[in-house]
Amino acid sequence: MSLLRAKCPTCRALTAVAVGTEYECHSCGRTFAAGLVRVPRAWGDGGEEMAEAARLPLDYPEASVVEEDSLLAQTLAVASDLPARPLVLGGCCCAHIGAVEGLAARHDRLGVVWLDAHGDLNTPATSPSGNAWGMPLRMLLDGGAVEARDVALVGARNLDPAEAEFVAESGIDDDVERALDGTAAVYVAVDCDVLDPGEMTVFMPEPDGMALVVAERVLGRIRARGAVAGAGFSGLAPDPANVEPLERLCAVLGL
Repeated sequence: MSLLRAKCPTCRALTAVAVGTEYECHSCGRTFAAGLVRVPRAWGDGGEEMAEAARLPLDYPEASVVEEDSLLAQTLAVASDLPARPLVLGGCCCAHIGAVEGLAARHDRLGVVWLDAHGDLNTPATSPSGNAWGMPLRMLLDGGAVEARDVALVGARNLDPAEAEFVAESGIDDDVERALDGTAAVYVAVDCDVLDPGEMTVFMPEPDGMALVVAERVLGRIRARGAVAGAGFSGLAPDPANVEPLERLCAVLGL
């Protein structure tokens, strides 16, 4: 039964509809493993490039475009418009909040693997910049959508002091197997600055990141370890050359 109508990237018809966890275009016959949710906003100062990057042309049916005037409204809209298996293309990492909250409501115990050069674990009281895009993982933990035992933070190499303290206190580490043990499904959040700057064009590059092939191995382990309920990508610059590596990473996840 059709759940959500979407625009097919091949024939551009509004006939790609959800059939279970997949999409099938009733016009051209193509099938897809995920529905695309675009979230072209960046909640902080100077993030216009990230917002624009959420419009990169990925080869997936567009199920929703969420453009709200507040982060709360965005989170609620993403959660309510979420396909059965979402692929979120965000501006900043705040796009993942609604996706995780929506999927956590569907699964008894959701694991989250957060790949990011930064911790995203600040609060308004600890953030040096005040930018909300440095807080989404902490928002999810403090809000109870996921538990620290079910979270892995992979590739982080630039933590603020308060974030490093929280990591030590909460027991969060980069052990994917630990985080997914006992979970029913997993959401994979990828801020593309987790990669080495030479691999993709990102908004906030950090040196000494992962090679793309290493990221593919990490995502392959995640797919082998647990059911991938959805994934999201954020932190990009609007460079068309980013599309090919994005689609490589999606393919490794089975999306």
